[in-house]
Amino acid sequence: MNATHKIQPARRTENVTYAVRDVVVLAQQVAASGREMLYLNIGDPNLFDFATPDHVVEATAKAMRDNRNGYAPSTGIPAAVSAIARDAERNHITNIQDIFVTTGASEAIDICLTALVNAGENVLTPTPGYPLYTALLAKLEAQEVPYYLEEANGWQPDLDDIASKINSKTRAIVLINPNNPTGSVCDRKTLEGILELARKHNIVIFADEIYDKLILGGGKHISIASLDPSYPMVTFNGMSKAYVAPGFRIGWGIVSGDKARVGDYVEAINKLLRARLSANHPEQYAIAPALDGDQSHLTVLKQKLSRRRDISVQMLNDIPGVSCVPPTGAFYAFPKLTIEQEDELFVRELIKATGVVTVHGSGFGQRPGTKHFRIVFLPPEEILKKAYRLIGEFIGQFAGVTA
Repeated sequence: MNATHKIQPARRTENVTYAVRDVVVLAQQVAASGREMLYLNIGDPNLFDFATPDHVVEATAKAMRDNRNGYAPSTGIPAAVSAIARDAERNHITNIQDIFVTTGASEAIDICLTALVNAGENVLTPTPGYPLYTALLAKLEAQEVPYYLEEANGWQPDLDDIASKINSKTRAIVLINPNNPTGSVCDRKTLEGILELARKHNIVIFADEIYDKLILGGGKHISIASLDPSYPMVTFNGMSKAYVAPGFRIGWGIVSGDKARVGDYVEAINKLLRARLSANHPEQYAIAPALDGDQSHLTVLKQKLSRRRDISVQMLNDIPGVSCVPPTGAFYAFPKLTIEQEDELFVRELIKATGVVTVHGSGFGQRPGTKHFRIVFLPPEEILKKAYRLIGEFIGQFAGVTA
């Protein structure tokens, strides 16, 4: 064999991209030049003035001291599973057939897609939407079929567009609610419309609800699984956002619906869970204290986020060439750009010229002909204000930039 023969990667990796992290490469190069960087690109609250609640940290530390450092049950420790069930009941999710703890909500999504979708089949995903689904479906050699969110309607899913894209090979529809990257929250009418389409075509609903406790401005989150206990759904959640613990890598999935319909699917999920042994063990002891314990940190968290959201929307809408639909959940906004150039070029040049790091809207998907960028409004107010002033100064100069 030729010692210089190159190892060829699998074709399934060719379409795997992750815009949120990809911009970091350029940001690191710019930072190396000594420029001050303002990071509005990563949804990690621990990078800013937010901390994991003490009782959550202590529960994990105690588990480690108690030597809960071996393997856990493949579906999660009983105390964690019971706490997740209680939290689901508070969200009016019933007829639960299985609950499993995973290495972040991302692993739960990966396992559930893998257990459901064959090569050549397709899954409907929101656009704009989280790029994890694009990467996972590429790995599975399945087709991603994007459906649009309507910017003019507060980024609600476009039901007519969804209906037009379902076909005989559609296995599931993904609902990210609250949505990343737009910060929108689905209203009941929209949820009922999605449920009706799913019923008509017998497709599974994947409800990604990782931001369900971060509703801003006094709004309300409705779990779609609460609207029909009999229909097959998987609801995803975790510790990362509401409990300020993304590094714990603890998430979970909840399968609900009639047992006769989901039983074989649940067993397929559990085959994959058993094959990978278990999620992080000691961190699972923090799930019950987090979900059942003191929730006062959420009040402070939402107060800060509401103020930062308001500053973001006002300052972005004051910039000529930028418009921003106010987000009602999570900690993201997805401003629209009125520019000739592509939004990816805008983001790259913005980083180089100002040190402000955002993510191009095309990395999340968007309607053809539109251009956006995603901002994370987790940073303190003074950082956000400085970043938006720099964006405002830059956008006027950007008109002369060519690719």
